[in-house]
Amino acid sequence: MLKKILTNLTFWVLVAITAGVLVGHYAPHWAQHKIFEKSYSFHLLGQQMNIKNTVSEFLGSGFISIVKLFINPIIFLTITLGIVSMGNLKKVGRVGAKALLYFEVVTTFALIIGVAVALLIQPGHGVNTSAVAGGDISQYTNAEKAFSWWQFFKENSTLQVLLAALVCGVLLNGYQKKDRIIPVLQKISKYVFKYLHRVMLLAPIGAFGGMAYTISKYGIATLLPLGKLMLTVYATMAIFIFLVLWLILKHYNISLWRFLKYIREELLIVLGTSSSEAALPNLMEKLERMGCSKPVVGLVVPTGYSFNLDGTTIYLSMCMIFLAQVYDVTLTWGQIASIIGILMLTSKGAAGVTGSGFVVLASTLTAIKVIPIEGLALLLGVDRFMSEARAITNFIGNGVATIWLANNEKEFDRQKMELAFNNVQDSEDIIKDNLDQ
Repeated sequence: MLKKILTNLTFWVLVAITAGVLVGHYAPHWAQHKIFEKSYSFHLLGQQMNIKNTVSEFLGSGFISIVKLFINPIIFLTITLGIVSMGNLKKVGRVGAKALLYFEVVTTFALIIGVAVALLIQPGHGVNTSAVAGGDISQYTNAEKAFSWWQFFKENSTLQVLLAALVCGVLLNGYQKKDRIIPVLQKISKYVFKYLHRVMLLAPIGAFGGMAYTISKYGIATLLPLGKLMLTVYATMAIFIFLVLWLILKHYNISLWRFLKYIREELLIVLGTSSSEAALPNLMEKLERMGCSKPVVGLVVPTGYSFNLDGTTIYLSMCMIFLAQVYDVTLTWGQIASIIGILMLTSKGAAGVTGSGFVVLASTLTAIKVIPIEGLALLLGVDRFMSEARAITNFIGNGVATIWLANNEKEFDRQKMELAFNNVQDSEDIIKDNLDQ
């Protein structure tokens, strides 16, 4: 029993998260100790790599950067092989169209829920701006120039690879000698996943670094002035997950709780690193293992990473209403409708634009011209603490979207699901053993 616990990655990720919080709180100087004179950033295989100069940042961002190297190859291989195996190009178009429609409907629900809860609880009332303001928002003041759809596509390598894989899959579909190429791609895919599993053994280090950095830089005390906003955001995302996403899965008689238990290891990695990217490849693999067809997983998950950001849309909508309440700006129903309409579009770029949610927030504030953009300084300290909730909600939302669409397309194997749900650890051990062979 003890040996099983000590060899369980979930256990070590939990230990690392706890250790990160303790080190960040009691030894912040160590966590902020500089390894290099400055941070470095460069692009490799379509992904931006970051080498941070402090101990905690280096460990956290370093792990995420390594995992990012696997994302584009996995997306390309999964989608290309999926389209070829699907055969019927009309089916590919149908699944893609359904996915985009699903994303728009569900994220719109998320926006409306975020606005409604913020209006009801009013987390911005009574906040003393002088006590929590003072952050540097200079990089966001030109938000209307920073955000554009071309920039969104240009900086989002996931979408670029998705498009390239779609084209490659379509071309291979019509290639007479595709039977010679497919086994080669399958072998490459096996090796990519094999080495990814080895990298995932470093997840506790990444989780430790991410937590230590957050706590050491901002401190638990920074949560107090904006604690009501944080609690409201977390509660709203919990309502979305356990009500909206629960209803979506219940439509096909699938237990949300069993699914969450099935991906608990990945959820802890997302929690520790504050990045859904860190567990994206693992999610794709687990969705296939639980019965979703490879073509559906390959099309839905990568696209959802850019267009199905449920947690981000809830956060953005609530922050807009929060800032209006802080500055005592009374929004008309028309202005609230405008906020929802603008965020329905701009939130789709939150994963691909440098600065992520802050750039989208700033661009929306600039567009409606009624809430001071300086209010962003209020959110700088607690944004990092809320990023875990955003990332986890985005992550679960993409998993649920894939399961729903796989069922809708009758591309779902319930026997595989029951096997995976009932034997989570055994199933993971079998996969790892197969990859090591």
